[in-house]
Amino acid sequence: MMKTFKQLALGLVAVLALAGNVAHAASEGIAWDKAPNKTNDLGALQNGAKLFVNYCLNCHSAAFMRYNRLQDIGLTEQQIKDNLLFASDKVGETMKVAMDPKQAKEWFGGNPPDLTLVARSRSGAGGAGADYLYTFLRSYYRDETTATGWNNLAFPNVGMPHVLWELSGERKPLFDEKEERGHKVQVFKGWQQVTPGTMSPLQYDQAMADLVGYMQWMGEPAQNTRIQVGVWVLMFLLVLTFAAWRLNAAFWKNVK
Repeated sequence: MMKTFKQLALGLVAVLALAGNVAHAASEGIAWDKAPNKTNDLGALQNGAKLFVNYCLNCHSAAFMRYNRLQDIGLTEQQIKDNLLFASDKVGETMKVAMDPKQAKEWFGGNPPDLTLVARSRSGAGGAGADYLYTFLRSYYRDETTATGWNNLAFPNVGMPHVLWELSGERKPLFDEKEERGHKVQVFKGWQQVTPGTMSPLQYDQAMADLVGYMQWMGEPAQNTRIQVGVWVLMFLLVLTFAAWRLNAAFWKNVK
């Protein structure tokens, strides 16, 4: 009995230590910026879908999203066929990627994850999953010591290259030195533009907000409908509660 208790105690200590390591790993990187909520902006969602297909869908799949679901954000079936489909895809198919998983593992060290639910799965202590994605996509910088030549402040030593660098250009992170508990630490203070991209920094931030908004919508396409229905249900219940209260008062007013 005592031996079993000791084993349980050691197991609990190991779990707590692992949880501490996970929490520490999650706290690495810079603070997350708040992502603009664009899930109700059809123009932003359409632009985000275009960016997703052109830049993300080359390596990452969205296996739980069908192309024809994009009609919910105002695109016609013909627009989807003309602008967002690859030659071999059909409008009713899911957003698959043609890359061979074995080749992906050889090139990148692992198979790129599916992005259908990434805006929901990446939430943490730093904020919502959309906040993480918005920060991550705007935190790349050149690092010749890595295999890809890029690094990321939100995800240090990330294996994914900066596929959007032509839009953003090259930026360099700037740091200040700060003393904490007798030790000097570097604190991120901003970015310095090294080479320009095809977009200005403001335009790039807006484009990333559109892309993140689309991925946020893709994680739950019925989210806005659910919220609208929920508001109407609460209003109905409020009216019903008032009617029940008045009916109860009328029923009992002559009862002594």
